[in-house]
Amino acid sequence: METKVNDKANNKMSIKMPIKVPIKLSVSPGKVAVYTFLIVLAVLCFTPFYIMLMNSTHDNGEIATHLWLTPGTSLMDNYHSLIVSLPIWRGFFNSLFVATTTTIVSGYFSALTAYGFSRYKFKGNGVLYTIVLGSMMIPGQLGFIGFYQLVSSMDLINNYIPLIIPAVASAGSVFFIKGYTDGAVHESLIEAARIDGCGEFTIFNKIALPLIMPAVATMSIFTFIATWNNYLLPLILLSDMDMYTLPIMQVASRGVYKNEFGAIYTCIAISVVPVMVAFAFFSKKIIGGLTMGGVKG
Repeated sequence: METKVNDKANNKMSIKMPIKVPIKLSVSPGKVAVYTFLIVLAVLCFTPFYIMLMNSTHDNGEIATHLWLTPGTSLMDNYHSLIVSLPIWRGFFNSLFVATTTTIVSGYFSALTAYGFSRYKFKGNGVLYTIVLGSMMIPGQLGFIGFYQLVSSMDLINNYIPLIIPAVASAGSVFFIKGYTDGAVHESLIEAARIDGCGEFTIFNKIALPLIMPAVATMSIFTFIATWNNYLLPLILLSDMDMYTLPIMQVASRGVYKNEFGAIYTCIAISVVPVMVAFAFFSKKIIGGLTMGGVKG
């Protein structure tokens, strides 16, 4: 019995315990350089917004004499001087209405136009598409005089319609969405829907539009930002202060006899918020829909 007990003890002692080898996490110098560059780039991109926010909390004398990286105590004074001199929130909601409406109209009809060029092969398709792309090479400022004359003849001065309707089918949006539609909307889906008795608009609204929504959301970001920041066209077409958009209000916030830098920075800070919210909202739809596809071959 003692021999068996000793044998069992020896067998237990002979079992080798696993040796833990320390794992060395090595980061290549290339990755370190890339991460460092991205961090520096992020700081450089964020710095102007940070300085803008800090300046909105200081008065004119402080802004004119120093570069401030810490908050001040004049935010409410700047805001009070801003709302007393200008109907800033009226301009905010005017810009929000124009930018939102333009984004919705441009996104839907640009997607519809791109879908037509992509999936309907008719005579003259290539020529019309070339004309659409060619229109991107013409600066919009060249047509301001003729556009103003047309709007004036239609008695649409001091109206938001000329700011919204021209964006019905943006050439840049059509070009971008068409390239996405060629790969995302397969012809077999359309044929199957037609066999099931769906109409053409039903096919577009129920099948094609959800599939190309990432591209529509991407272009909607650019459309919203461009419309929100649009200054020249509203300045030409609008003369009633109650209809002014926020970019015009920003210029007017400088004051008449002296520049109110604190009020200017406060107005700019207010105008940046919707752009950030719009980007956060649409970017989530882009990330969630990038891997979507219609038919996998």
